[in-house]
Amino acid sequence: MYGVVLYLVSSLAVIISWKADRDRTREALRMAAKSFARTGPFMVEVAGLIGVLLALIPPQWISEYLGKQAGMAGTIGAALLGAITLIPGLIAFPLAGSLYQEGASTVTVAAFITTLTMVGVVTAPVEIQQLGKKMTLWRNGLSFVFALLIAVVMGVILG
Repeated sequence: MYGVVLYLVSSLAVIISWKADRDRTREALRMAAKSFARTGPFMVEVAGLIGVLLALIPPQWISEYLGKQAGMAGTIGAALLGAITLIPGLIAFPLAGSLYQEGASTVTVAAFITTLTMVGVVTAPVEIQQLGKKMTLWRNGLSFVFALLIAVVMGVILG
């Protein structure tokens, strides 16, 4: 239902934009199509890779190492994995949903997603150039700690 509402609102916005300025709307739609053409194949590849990985990893393994019985070790492992990987949100959120459906705990999935978006080990060299080493270490360290706190709160709220 949410998807239907999203499509309806988006369609309405395009119609309003079209009536306001056809040329700018046409140009925006052309730019969006080009962007989709550039990123589409990459997203299909990554989604395919995720599908293959999930097919190769038994659900029992996900449940054992990322589920509730894995405890804090599973959560910290997922948090570290999220901190060192660079995955676009468009891929990460469906991956997180798949992990959750296969038995990963709410806390573990939340830790993975929050560190993925808040901690930047891969991007640290660029960040060090811009902000300095001390600031980068503080930001990433605090982000990691707060990501774990957020994961615990999500676990309490969502069970």
